[in-house]
Amino acid sequence: MRFPLRLTADINVARLAKKLGFPRGARPIQFLDVAEILHLDSSHPVSHAKIREVISSRSPVVWIGGSEPLRHPGVSHSVRAMTQTGHIVFFETDGALLRRRIHEFQPVSRLFLTVRFEPGAQRRASKGTQADGLELAAEGIRAARLSGFLICVHARVHAESELGEMARLIQFALSLDVDGIVVTPADGRSSSANPDAALQRKTAEVRKLIGSKWWESFSRLIEPIVNGGRHAEQSAEGTPVRLDQETHADEEGVKVA
Repeated sequence: MRFPLRLTADINVARLAKKLGFPRGARPIQFLDVAEILHLDSSHPVSHAKIREVISSRSPVVWIGGSEPLRHPGVSHSVRAMTQTGHIVFFETDGALLRRRIHEFQPVSRLFLTVRFEPGAQRRASKGTQADGLELAAEGIRAARLSGFLICVHARVHAESELGEMARLIQFALSLDVDGIVVTPADGRSSSANPDAALQRKTAEVRKLIGSKWWESFSRLIEPIVNGGRHAEQSAEGTPVRLDQETHADEEGVKVA
């Protein structure tokens, strides 16, 4: 896996802008809950004001998450608007509907279709329960790869996750020839609102399995965003992760126009 040079440059430019006292909109990463822009069962299903706010922001990276985004009919149009205005979009989904709806998106260099992998999916499937969610996600990834999309896997580490299980999950992601892997703790906060030390240590061990210092660093940068959502953006700005200090062995602007 190679870390896109454009992503590194855009994040570092946003950090520099913040240090120089530019407006808050210059933060490197903005979290966007899909429910903020697309309202199901509403007389106004699309929040054009929110879309304009995101498009006009100086945040180079937009992480779209929340309740399954692919259940919202008009989400592909919103994603296209963001990528066309220079933002790098990580569009997170569980992958179950990806193969069915992949034709609605465009394979551009600023879009990472980000498929969430949860540990335990293989065990549930082996017991003969409902359709294997992991295999549905894998089918979606394969279809997206054939269509030329950039793919990122978001592997979430739970308190009860076993390292061996997470290792198999990472290896499965690598076998799909994905472009990037992000690892974050799924239960990032204890009852005292402090990170659980044991879970953080386990997450750090799993990140070593990625095989890319750049994607490890990006995982640390994105962690407060995907765990805490919008209210965590400010803490993410101060996260001591220096992508530009990592080894250059994994850096390459592949698939970036």
